[in-house]
Amino acid sequence: MTQHSHHHSGHTPEHEAALADLLDLDAEVFGSYLDSVAEWVGQRTRETPRRVVDVGAGTGVGSLTLARQFPTAEVIALDRSEVMLTRLRTAAHGQGLTGRLSVVHADLDVAWPAVDAADVVWAASSLHEVADPDRVLQDMYGALNTGGVLVVVEMDALPRLLPDDLGLGRPGLESRCHEALARLDWNAHPNWRSHVERAGFVDVEERSFTSEATPAPPSTGRYAQNFLRRIRSALDGQLSADDRDTLDHLLADDDPDSVLHRGDLTVRGSRTVWIARRP
Repeated sequence: MTQHSHHHSGHTPEHEAALADLLDLDAEVFGSYLDSVAEWVGQRTRETPRRVVDVGAGTGVGSLTLARQFPTAEVIALDRSEVMLTRLRTAAHGQGLTGRLSVVHADLDVAWPAVDAADVVWAASSLHEVADPDRVLQDMYGALNTGGVLVVVEMDALPRLLPDDLGLGRPGLESRCHEALARLDWNAHPNWRSHVERAGFVDVEERSFTSEATPAPPSTGRYAQNFLRRIRSALDGQLSADDRDTLDHLLADDDPDSVLHRGDLTVRGSRTVWIARRP
């Protein structure tokens, strides 16, 4: 889920709380693909999974989806942010999943945690976060039972939320922001296929899942405000004065042109998913 959903890019509780809010909003606005991916995982598993590990679980959107998809499985959510894990515990309790879902505080740059072998290991928008993805992929291989399934999910393009012509400033603001973010390596990740195969996995499949909604869900305005704030901060000093001014209008709570009040927001996003098997 890209730089804006990097689970661990912040260091303060306030930053992590804001990021947790964004992850939850991302699930509300773009999460329609998750059930389709989970169903595909179910098709790739040879037997009903008994244990699922969610790597870099964030606020637990993937964990909760997998718990619903595999209603008899134990789900273990790993993250190095206590803020995220606290949010995840609350969500699991709210969905009556406390008995099946547990959280483990773990920094995978240090070591793989002591968890029992799994039948599914799920890493959504988290593999590009670690310092040595190839080592972590080997850890994931070792954490799976024979025949177990690895799932890697990445956002393959930044979400599209704004119309090209906002009626403010020069058209094409969102495209210019995305181009500037690309120069900063936002959302940078490789095609994981060769890395997954090097780690020993076989039967690698790759699919793209799109998320589009018309009209945009009610929470799209709050998501857009949160996401654009991160863009505004990341591109400080790199945008023209006109573009900065336009962003400020979009971000202001009480501005009539604010994303909170616009009726022309869009929801367009896509994820790439790689699924592979431990032989």
